[in-house]
Amino acid sequence: MTYQQAITDAGRTIGTEPNWNGIEAESVARMRLQNRFRTGLDIARYTAKIMREDMAAYDADPANYTQSLGCWHGFIGQQKMISIKKHFGSTKRRYLYLSGWMVAALRSEFGPLPDQSMHEKTSVPALVEELYTFLKQADARELGMMFRDLDKARAAGDEMKAQRIQHAIDSYETHVVPIIADIDAGFGNAEATYLLAKKFIEAGACCLQIENQVSDEKQCGHQDGKVTVPHEDFIAKIRAIRYAFMELGVDDGLIVARTDSLGAGLTKQIAFTREAGDIGDQYNAFLDCDEVDPSSLGHGDVLISRDGKLMKPKRLPSNLYQFRTGTGEDRCVLDCIHALRNGADLLWIETEKPHIGQIGGMVRRIREVMPNAKLVYNNSPSFNWTLNFRQQVFDAWEQEGRDMSEYDRAKLMSAEYDESDLGMEADERIRHFQKDAAREAGIFHHLITLPTYHTAALSTDNLAKEYFGGMGMLGYVQHVQRQEIRQGIACVKHQNMAGSDIGDDHKEYFAGEAALKAGGAHNTMNQFAA
Repeated sequence: MTYQQAITDAGRTIGTEPNWNGIEAESVARMRLQNRFRTGLDIARYTAKIMREDMAAYDADPANYTQSLGCWHGFIGQQKMISIKKHFGSTKRRYLYLSGWMVAALRSEFGPLPDQSMHEKTSVPALVEELYTFLKQADARELGMMFRDLDKARAAGDEMKAQRIQHAIDSYETHVVPIIADIDAGFGNAEATYLLAKKFIEAGACCLQIENQVSDEKQCGHQDGKVTVPHEDFIAKIRAIRYAFMELGVDDGLIVARTDSLGAGLTKQIAFTREAGDIGDQYNAFLDCDEVDPSSLGHGDVLISRDGKLMKPKRLPSNLYQFRTGTGEDRCVLDCIHALRNGADLLWIETEKPHIGQIGGMVRRIREVMPNAKLVYNNSPSFNWTLNFRQQVFDAWEQEGRDMSEYDRAKLMSAEYDESDLGMEADERIRHFQKDAAREAGIFHHLITLPTYHTAALSTDNLAKEYFGGMGMLGYVQHVQRQEIRQGIACVKHQNMAGSDIGDDHKEYFAGEAALKAGGAHNTMNQFAA
């Protein structure tokens, strides 16, 4: 609906009510356009369509990969999308990621927690709702400024400028983008996963990421002690999420199936199996077992039958069973194939390093069975990117027969290598990593899970060092406010960003000339008008 059509539509309704004195059709139209999404389900349906279109574009050309950055607060997500629109003019192929790790570390009522599903499970869908509240407010703020410019152009009699502004309003691009949201391992059984998934979707999430770890043993993907579940258990949770999407009318909602098998050497269960080669037998085939003589059995030993032989799986004092070493990649491939065959749309393979060869090797094997397999990949701050890529370059050059005597592989993090040929080559590979991995390793979506956790810590450290260390107020002015002004950061006018001008507009709609507005001549935000 165009701006003019919205005014006409509102006017038609107002015209049927003789006692609605002072209700202006244009003001109603403005408020409606500033609140385009009425419910979270509106958002989920809108953003699911975007992701589906982006996946099709990626299938046509891997250069069309997508990206996102992790968020732990609505304001952080809002500022990311405002910055993207400011610098690139469009939010196309740029999403937000909601990390369970950051919710645990920063948003739990228990205080900072490790990534072990100990935080309140409803805090994650609550953050989805918060993110979209801030994104919708960004729309309202930006459109409100356009409405004010339109009024000024009309008051000045500049009809051409007024038409340009109205066209910009009609073609306005929202800040609302897809959120890929982390539901961990489902926070319980399949029913618990279904109930929680509905909360996510009702808050606006069109894409849920679930992992194949045991819910009550869940660990961060980049830490030790991970325990996986049999495929049937994981598939039940994938189905639960699909049912949640379909029940709520978001039929094209997306599921990211994450496998932690590469770094997980343990399972809590021996899979149920009916016959050789079935899905349970495939899982059990990776168990580390010893053939046993029944007469030598000890008290409480557990046996399975494999190829007509009695085998004793290796069981730890924790009552967990051990996989054979070196089977991680094979288990990842099998996990991914079964997930895609049973309703998942995208894959996530949690790796211990960012290595295109390793990721691409697994994806090629998956695509032999599922040709359209696509990945979401964690460009994790848990990796030492500088060290990993310098090591990769060092090893590649050494294999080529280059003279590496000027480099010490054990000290490649040293700043002395920053301007070296090796350091610069490693940086180039990091710069091109996402593009190369999209092309060579089937990665549709690149994300950084915890970027603003680290940027907040770094910027706070720098400010504290300068402010308390002798620079005083200049530490803030020189490296924060002055940079905000010169770089055109909208938050320098923090009252406007917090909604003060939107409130003034509403006061004028509601009270007309009697409105007591905050944005007058004595508002200090006027100091930033230039």
